[in-house]
Order: sequence, then structure tokens, then C-alpha cells
Amino acid sequence: MIAPPLAAKRTASASTLSRAAAIGAFTAATFPCAAYAQFAPPTPLYTTSSAGAAQLDLGSNFLQRLGRAAATGYAARDNSAGGGASTDFAAPVYRSWFEGYGTSARTDAQPGFVGDKRSTAGGVAGIGMTVAPGFNLGIAVDQSHTNVDVPLALQSAKLDLTQLGVNGSYVSGPWTVAFAVVHGFASIDAKRATFSGPALSSYRGAIDGALGELSYYQALGQSRIVPKVAIEYVVARTNAFSETGGFEPVSVAESNAQRARFMLGAEAGHYWIVGSQIIDVSGYGKFVDNFSQSMPPYLVSLGANSILMQGVRESQYGADAGAGLSWSMNRTARLYANYDGKFRDGFHSHQGTVGLEFKW
Repeated sequence: MIAPPLAAKRTASASTLSRAAAIGAFTAATFPCAAYAQFAPPTPLYTTSSAGAAQLDLGSNFLQRLGRAAATGYAARDNSAGGGASTDFAAPVYRSWFEGYGTSARTDAQPGFVGDKRSTAGGVAGIGMTVAPGFNLGIAVDQSHTNVDVPLALQSAKLDLTQLGVNGSYVSGPWTVAFAVVHGFASIDAKRATFSGPALSSYRGAIDGALGELSYYQALGQSRIVPKVAIEYVVARTNAFSETGGFEPVSVAESNAQRARFMLGAEAGHYWIVGSQIIDVSGYGKFVDNFSQSMPPYLVSLGANSILMQGVRESQYGADAGAGLSWSMNRTARLYANYDGKFRDGFHSHQGTVGLEFKW
């Protein structure tokens, strides 16, 4: 009496499960994106954030080198500041300079970013002239290659950046007003390791920036103290792109980043005259206030899925410090070396530069 109803229930349950399995299989086969969207969000692509940060830093470095060249390239070691240098070193009309530099930078992890390491090698060539008493203009080109490594995400990138710059200064007694503007364009190749081979991408980037600086040259015999105040603005962009190859290649939207900073500091230096040559040593320190940073999130997509990635930010406050050594071999040629360090909460970079300047 009890068996038939139980059998009927078992049959009904089996039939229900069979129908449910059939419906599930049909749904998965017919609507794979729905299941995929639920279980497979796109992999975060951190190298795009690193590339934007690298462009901002490279643009800032070039601006500050141009500003230094504009402020000191003409007036340094002449008699205009009352420092007692030989009149053989009077300010020239024309000058050209050539530099080679290397930079190492590291960003610690921050919300939305796992951290990276970047190394850069580059070179600069520039030429300038005195266009009117006390007023100087110059142009320069900077070519650099940067390796980006995001080890915790198994991602890397190579960034080739060409920057074109214009600098200028106006010297009036101990006062110097200097400016620099740059425009750069980059080629970026990125690689993301996956279990089915690397996912590759190639895309373009660009930067624009401007720097203005006011300094006061206080001579103390053959020594000097030069207080400086400056403001800098840099904007970087990367184009939209799609990965190829690998497992689950993603598409990335265009990204933008902007940063404005205020800098206040001073340089101290001393020179020695040895026959017709001059040896100069100097050091500087700056307080840095990144008073405005805009790094809007950008979209990373995989099919119908997408996530927002945040750009890399610097801490608001930090410090820059550096040192220089210069050897004026004669009134025409000068060999110099500089170190520049940037120190922020969660970020630091170190740059070494060797240069050769000709005046005539």
C-alpha cells in the first residue's frame, strides 16, 4: 500500500532533476556570457597605471632639468652675480648641451595598485642662445627607454618616450625667472603572464607639462645660497587598447592623469678657481606639495564584464634633494654630473646625470 506512492515520488523527483539539469545545460550552452559574467571578472591590468605614472615622472624630470639649464646655463660662473669669477667666463651668446641619465624608481602598494619598479635610461641634446640682454631661450629633445615591472601581478611593460622641450630665463641682477614647457609622445608595449602564454598589448601615450621658477642668487665670496620657488603642472594620457593572445585578453579604455605641485627650497654651492679652470660643488633641498592630483579610474573589460582601475598617486607632501659637481675646463667646455632624489611616502626615485656643455 505504501510502495506505489513512494515510487511515484521517486519518479517525480528524478524527472524534476532531469528537467532541471536539461534546463541548466541549455541555459549554459545558450547563454554562456551570463555564467561567464558571474564567475570570471577581468584581470586587473596594473601596467597601464604604471605607464601613466612613469610618463608623469619622466615629464617632471625633464621639466626640472630644463629649468636648471635655463636658470644656470648662462649666468653660472660669470661676474654678474658678484662672485669674483674671472671675466674670461663672461656669459656667452650660444650654448649647447648633451646629457645621459639613468633613473631608478619604486612605488609601494596602495589602494587599487600592487606596486611596481621602474628603471629608465635616456639622453638629452639641447641648444640655446641669448636673444636679448639677460633673456635666454633654448630647445631640447629627450629620448628615453623605461622598463616597468609589476612582479606581484606577473606583468611588465616597456615605454619609449620622446620629449620636446623649450626653456627660457630672464636674469636681472640676483633675480632669475625661468620657465620650461614640454610635449612628449610614447610607445608602450605591455605583457601579462597567463597559463596559456603571454597576453600582449601595444598602445600610445602622451604628456604635456610646464614649469615656472623664481630664484635669488645670494653671493658669499666664492660661495652662494640660492633660494628658489617653483610651480609645475604635468598631464599624461594613454590610448585605449586591447590585448592579444594569452588567456582571457582584456580591453582597456583611455586613461588620463594630472598633477600640479608647488616646490620651495634652496641651493648652496661653492667654487674654486684653478688657473683658467673652475671646480664647483653644490647641493639642494626642496619641500614638495602635490596640491592637486587627478587620476580618474579607467575601465578594464572582458566581454560583458568590466572593472574600474585607479591611477597611481603620490603622497601630497614630500621632499626632493640632490647634489652636483661641475668642472669648467675652459671658457668653452664644461663637464658636470648631478644626482637628483625624490622622496615620498610610498615612493622614491634616484637619478644620475652626466653632461657636457659648450658655450661660445
